[in-house]
Amino acid sequence: MFNLQLNVDPEVEAFRDSARSWLSGRTSTARLRDLRDHQPGFERAVWRELAEAGWLSLLVPEIDGGLGLGLQQAAAIVEEIGRVLLPEPFVAAGIQSIATLCALTPSAMRSNLLTQAMAGELIIGSAWQEQAGELTGHTPATTSTQADGNCKLNGVKEWVVPGQGADGWLVTAMSAEGLAVHWVPADTQALQCDIVPRIDGSSMCRLTLQDTVLPLSHCLASGVAAQQAIDYGNDVARLMQAAELMGIARHTFTTTLDYLKTRQQFGKPIGANQALQHRMVDALIQLELASANLHESLQCSAADAIALAKAASRAKARCAHVALHITRLAVQFHGAMGYTDECDIGLYLKRAMHLSAWLGHCASHRMRYLNLTRDDSFNGAALEAASATPPVEFPREADWAAMPDGTFRQLVRGFFQAHYPTHLRNLSRRVHWPEIKDWYLTLSRQGWLAPAWPKAYGGMELAPDKLLAFMEEQEDYGVARMPDQGLINLGPVLINYGTPEQQANWLPKIMAGEHVWCQGYSEPNAGSDLASLRTEAIAEGDDFIVNGQKIWTTLAQDATHIFMLVRTDKTVKKQEGISFLLADLSTPGVTVRPIRNIAGEEEFCEVFFDNVRVPQANLVGGMNQGWFIAKALLGFERIFVGSPKTSQYALGQLYALAEARGLLESPVFTASYAELQLDLADLRSLYSGFADMVKRGEALPASVSMLKIWATETYTRISAKLIEMADEHGGTSGAHAIGNASLDTMAPMMNALVTTIYGGTNEIQRNILSRQVLGLPN
Repeated sequence: MFNLQLNVDPEVEAFRDSARSWLSGRTSTARLRDLRDHQPGFERAVWRELAEAGWLSLLVPEIDGGLGLGLQQAAAIVEEIGRVLLPEPFVAAGIQSIATLCALTPSAMRSNLLTQAMAGELIIGSAWQEQAGELTGHTPATTSTQADGNCKLNGVKEWVVPGQGADGWLVTAMSAEGLAVHWVPADTQALQCDIVPRIDGSSMCRLTLQDTVLPLSHCLASGVAAQQAIDYGNDVARLMQAAELMGIARHTFTTTLDYLKTRQQFGKPIGANQALQHRMVDALIQLELASANLHESLQCSAADAIALAKAASRAKARCAHVALHITRLAVQFHGAMGYTDECDIGLYLKRAMHLSAWLGHCASHRMRYLNLTRDDSFNGAALEAASATPPVEFPREADWAAMPDGTFRQLVRGFFQAHYPTHLRNLSRRVHWPEIKDWYLTLSRQGWLAPAWPKAYGGMELAPDKLLAFMEEQEDYGVARMPDQGLINLGPVLINYGTPEQQANWLPKIMAGEHVWCQGYSEPNAGSDLASLRTEAIAEGDDFIVNGQKIWTTLAQDATHIFMLVRTDKTVKKQEGISFLLADLSTPGVTVRPIRNIAGEEEFCEVFFDNVRVPQANLVGGMNQGWFIAKALLGFERIFVGSPKTSQYALGQLYALAEARGLLESPVFTASYAELQLDLADLRSLYSGFADMVKRGEALPASVSMLKIWATETYTRISAKLIEMADEHGGTSGAHAIGNASLDTMAPMMNALVTTIYGGTNEIQRNILSRQVLGLPN
């Protein structure tokens, strides 16, 4: 099964492998079933083994006797715990409480507790919560539990983990100095512990303190220090919950995928059913979004307390959603057996339900993330990264590869700011050649028109990382896409497969804007099924005689030439009888008819060929090599289909609309906005993973199809919400005033509708993923 590898750290993977090996010999779902009906639901002996393995000292600084490792190593172990459903309360007692202790001001009591906790001698829980749905979020905590000057506590704490089996708890209470954290041993007088059973067989407890008297030394911290320690412990625990939920989701997905391949019904595997295949592909996309999210969240969490809080909420929201979605799907796909206690799938569903509810559910963390990012530079808008000292000179040539990424981006951005026509920024439609010709020629004079081409042919010869940066800066600045098929498709084909004569004849004319090219692939009844094309080219003397029809040919009315796939052999397999041919659209017998799209714009065309003579010298790559060339074109450019920039701009429009209409105070709107904001954030993370492959010079795998699906469907969801929130304005065509803003609320949807169709429909992309990535049967 595909697993996107994002800059894998060998040390982290070593921890993962070690954890997998250690757990395989010590726990199982059978053990979980044996323990779930008996309090406390776990074994002290295994807990001590966890300590001996060093797991309880992972996050403890070396100065305190710990291993001093990071959240990434801890998450690798916890993800493996999720795969096997370890009964021991590792996240609560091995992460949350120990992280809280580490964040407290050093003292003799704190040091003693840490030492015993790392040794497995003390199992410590955190008792800070009193109401369901509470999330600490770097605002002063409120608690009804009181502590007087003699360290006498009164109050009730809910949702305490672990409950029975814990040796004591870190209990918060209000004191004269503000919030305070106390160590309360389980055998303290006037302390009542009531068990609260959980759906997965584990338990929490309710702690009731009635004039519970503690030694003064048991007050570990008060005021800001106490608040910060609780916040830190909770957010580290949420990140580890996300990792455990990730392990649950991965294991359940793999188990279900294997089941679909082997379970027979009606004489064939049930995984041959396309409806089930597409649902599994959607689950795969969610799984890889969560993986990319968690990877990035763990990377970003160490900066400061606010960064940690954002990362924790973002990771918990996605991973909880994914684990719940996949475990419920697994029950469905396993049928009646999946609903029995004998089937392990139910155990994973119930663990996911427990973890998702504890320390904040999906929706509450989406809202927390939104609230924490309200003052960020990113509010969904595609904002310019303005340079403090914009460059004034722009070299035609330089050692681009040696130039630092930031310097290169600043140079490209500065050129756009200085030369790109302002009225063409962030257009909601494709531009025609007469509108964009001057910009095309400006880039040509600068030598920046063909950033991917070798310098020998007039290009910049950018390395993959710089080429990606160039394209991203274009999108960030809102540079309209030109009629660029000659640049991004035909040019590379001629450079790689053309003859020297073809290169000398065609490439300079592309660079000069003398030839404008369009792509002739799709035909009636041969869109996504491109191998079924019927446009025929029959050799006659030095020419081919071409007859047939192309459709959905973008901006063919502006083009002077077309490169196309034609059938040159009907006696072989469909893919093997196709050739790649160049034609002049002014040739007699060629007819171009524009097609008005759903937005009323003439973006596409039909192109008819009626006994059109095309020189055989225009054949590229040899007879019947067209399918091979067409596949080669799907290489680097596929990364741009999944770019997050269009969704980012649309979300910026939605935010502007919300500001203009006063929707930011509406709980209904902000809940939906928060979900879209995180969908976009996770799209960025997924995109970054594939972009890293490109930067490393690796070929993009078939799994890049998931990027296209999520990018285009996220864009569509945002566009639909923009129309919905505009109310009556959502049916108004063109830009119009809404409050103090001027918005075209329909434009993003008109653009989004086609993105799920071109480049192979999203249904075809799902078929590719189900067969080539998941290995599901035909």
